[in-house]
Amino acid sequence: MIKKCLFPAAGYGTRFLPATKAMPKEVLPVLDKPLIQYGVEEAMAAGMHNIAVITGRGKRAIEDHFDISYELEHQISGTSKEGLLRDIRRIIDTCTFSYTRQIEMRGLGHAILTGETLIGREPFGVILADDLCVGESQGVMAQMLEIYEKYRCSVVAIEEVAPEEVHKYGVIDGRQLDDGIYMVNAMVEKPGREEAPSNLAVIGRYVLTPDIFDILRRTEPGKNGELQITDALQTQARENMVLAYRFKGRRFDCGSVDGFVEATNYFYRQRCGAEDCDP
Repeated sequence: MIKKCLFPAAGYGTRFLPATKAMPKEVLPVLDKPLIQYGVEEAMAAGMHNIAVITGRGKRAIEDHFDISYELEHQISGTSKEGLLRDIRRIIDTCTFSYTRQIEMRGLGHAILTGETLIGREPFGVILADDLCVGESQGVMAQMLEIYEKYRCSVVAIEEVAPEEVHKYGVIDGRQLDDGIYMVNAMVEKPGREEAPSNLAVIGRYVLTPDIFDILRRTEPGKNGELQITDALQTQARENMVLAYRFKGRRFDCGSVDGFVEATNYFYRQRCGAEDCDP
């Protein structure tokens, strides 16, 4: 079973300035929990306990969050607030965290390639924390691992988007193999509406085989001089096989203010369904 999950977290989060001037976007809270913690909990639920994080300058808060704060725990020991740290302590006790820095911001493909030193030569998951996903019966990453176990190839998560939104995503051209599963023929990074082969957009969940690192090394930079994971996956699809999976659940684009607010409202309503909350 796949044990490692990579979290690219070196970006500047410019859409949330000035909040992200000194605070990593990955620790922005949806209710009382940082974005990246939702992603780590999703990885844990899929049995992935080795968490590899690609950081950058100004991202120290991520490492501090997944560490013990002895002074804080001593201060609230024996009080009603002690239980508020139960979930994060469970993560710290269960998972092993490793970190490396992406020195230059050169695209998602470059961030994933930077993680090779933490991953090694084995298949692994990738979660982009600002895509906050809620699965129906199980988490999105757990759903994807079941597909990997069957087909033993790279898997990307997709969802249908409005035609006017395709320019924001990598978009697939694929042939349906099974319910919600497509064999990828081609992938296009952020196409115009007229150039898009479909409205099936790749979102921030991947299961990748280790040959992706070799492919990334020989992939030329794409738009804006960035190394695009989409281009590498297209090569992998041509040389081997890549599947796209229309996951069962819901995704919130928490890299945007609108999506962040939508996620906050959703989780607040979920909490109020289980607790006595004031509307």
